[in-house]
Amino acid sequence: MDVEVIKILLVGDEKCGKTTFLSRLSAGEAVNPVPLLRDMDQPFIFDIKSGRKQYHFEFCDTSCPDNWRTLDPDAVVICYDISQRLSLINMERYWLPEVKKTFPRFDSLPVIILGLKRDKRSLNDPNGIILPQEAYQVAQAMRADRYVECSATTGELLKLAFEDLCKTAISPVAGSAGSEGLMVAGCSLM
Repeated sequence: MDVEVIKILLVGDEKCGKTTFLSRLSAGEAVNPVPLLRDMDQPFIFDIKSGRKQYHFEFCDTSCPDNWRTLDPDAVVICYDISQRLSLINMERYWLPEVKKTFPRFDSLPVIILGLKRDKRSLNDPNGIILPQEAYQVAQAMRADRYVECSATTGELLKLAFEDLCKTAISPVAGSAGSEGLMVAGCSLM
């Protein structure tokens, strides 16, 4: 059986939760505290079988490759910290333009928006709470292929987020023939 290699790049502000997300996926839900993966061990590998196909997912986090711009990903995940409004703003104002100018084939890359630290969402945030609906609207404005969020600390929606990332990475890009538009939590929106 042939194994298809899928390279996924996670970008986002420092300390937004990218490494903790990958560490929790690697360690499993029952392990506490989560031992953080070391940057020098990248890419982080996850082998998954879907139907009759075998996939070898290689995740790279921008905290390691000194120059992530030299990578050639098959999908890009733009991450933000749900508890930090500036992280949401930077996703749109900094990370999306950086990814667009770095990867010439941007229009054919699946782009996923991943909200991290869901457990830190606070009604008392002085900058205003970032509700899923608001972040989803930002993802739509960015023309992302999918929006997901989770908490690596509590494990809330972690498996679903990982499954959605993987499915989106191997699916046609929104706007290309056969795609169905922005999807959230397994639902396709027309």
